[in-house]
Order: sequence, then C-alpha cells, then structure tokens
Amino acid sequence: MTLTEVYHVSVPTAFYPDESLNTEATIQHILSLKAMGIGTVLLCGSMGEQHSLTLDEKLQLLEAVNKESQLTLPFELIFGVSSIRQKEAVHLTKEIEKSATVSGILLGFPPYILPTQEEAIQYVQSILKETTKPVLLYNNPRRTGFNLSISAFSELIKQPKIIGIKEAGDRSRLLEIKKVASKDFFIYAGGEQELSDKIAVGFNRLSSIAGNLYPLETRDWFTQMLYPETFIKQTDFKSLLQEIDKLATVSPVVYLKDQLTKTTGIPMGICRTPLGN
Repeated sequence: MTLTEVYHVSVPTAFYPDESLNTEATIQHILSLKAMGIGTVLLCGSMGEQHSLTLDEKLQLLEAVNKESQLTLPFELIFGVSSIRQKEAVHLTKEIEKSATVSGILLGFPPYILPTQEEAIQYVQSILKETTKPVLLYNNPRRTGFNLSISAFSELIKQPKIIGIKEAGDRSRLLEIKKVASKDFFIYAGGEQELSDKIAVGFNRLSSIAGNLYPLETRDWFTQMLYPETFIKQTDFKSLLQEIDKLATVSPVVYLKDQLTKTTGIPMGICRTPLGN
C-alpha cells in the first residue's frame, strides 16, 4: 500500500464560462499528461479549486475518472478529500474506496472553522475508517487557518495507511517531522518555490504546479536535485525556471488555465470568481 512516483502533477479543474463543471476537459488534460509520460496526478487539490466544488461535483469528477478506460494502473491518480463538513468528507471517501482508478487520497483539513488538534485527529480517523487506500495528510495553514501540531501528527502516523504528508507550513518543522516519522515516510513539497532549499531540509517528493505546463522538464529538474549522483549530464532548465518565477507573481490557477488552453487547445475555461476577476 504505497504511491510509487516521487512526483505528481496537481491538475486544475476545468469549468465552462458559466462556472459549471467541465469533466471532459479535466480528463482530457490528465490523459494528455499521461501520454507525455507522467505517472501520477492529483485531482481535486488546491489547484483544482477543491473548496469551490460541491460534494456532488466531486462525485461527478470521481465518476468521470472511473469511466475513463485509459486511467488504469500503473498510472496513479490521487484524489483530494477535504471539507468543512466531516460527513461530506466521509461520504466522498466511501465512494473513492469503491474506485479501482484512484490509487490514493490527499487528506486536507477543514478550512476556516479552526478545529482543535483533537477534533482534527477525530476528523482524520473518521475518514481512515472508510478506506484501505494510502493516505497523504495535507497541512496548509496559510489556506485553512489550521496548523497540525507535531504531537497530533505523531498520533496520526501510527496509522499505517498514512504514508506521507504534503507540508505547506513552516519548513523548519521538517526536523521535528523527520524525528517522529519513519525513514520511508514521504514528505511532499507543494509547488516549486524554494524547492532546492526544501530538499535540503528533507522534502523528498513533489506535488507540482509547473508540471502542468512543463511536465517532463519539471520531473527531471526535481529528480536531478533529489538524486544528483544519478545525473551524469546536468540539464539546462532555463525555460522552466522562468515559468516558475512567473507563477510566483500571478494567480497560479488562473494563469495555468489560460496557458493550457492556449498551448494545448484543451478548453480549461475560467476559474470560479472571485478568482480571475
């Protein structure tokens, strides 16, 4: 029970001009990445405007990937689960558990409501009860207002289903995380900003934003930094690094959708307002 790829692309969710869900274009982009050699994607994460999606829309996305015959192992699809309503997160997890297409879950904490650490532990445990799939915790205090404590993290990782964490908080926490986690525990960086510094302190996997536009280049750049001894010839990543710098100055998902539509012809559409105003 694991996820084999060190790198996945966090894909945006496509919408029509009226902001309704476009599952067809969303799947088309995933298949395009797969055709280029990408082995894992994350659907319904932050780049997928997860918290703008209703439970019904998340279930529509799940149904769409389940029906797509090309999305089979060894291709890995990670599905994001997070909700202010624990019951909705549990319901979605139950449906994900039935899916042969979904390989793992990225489990985020509820935004805005500021649960206590104990409430967050119970939230995670209620979801773990409903799945046998590998789970990555997602700690993103800037987006949610909640920061998972090291003591709560230590309690949760006693569950063998939890194989990693996507840590978007203070990277100085990495030393404490590594002290309590096993050596084979996965620590994902969210996006490419300051990635070399993150690798230096212990991040060992990447949840990529830039990979939507430069999928293979981003994979090779990350792998070269992670395993420098395996690369005899160092590659020039000038165009990729310029794109990463650009993403730091714009609304990333708005920019990604615009660029993907222009460069691939896939109608990724608009973001849900106020994004893109």
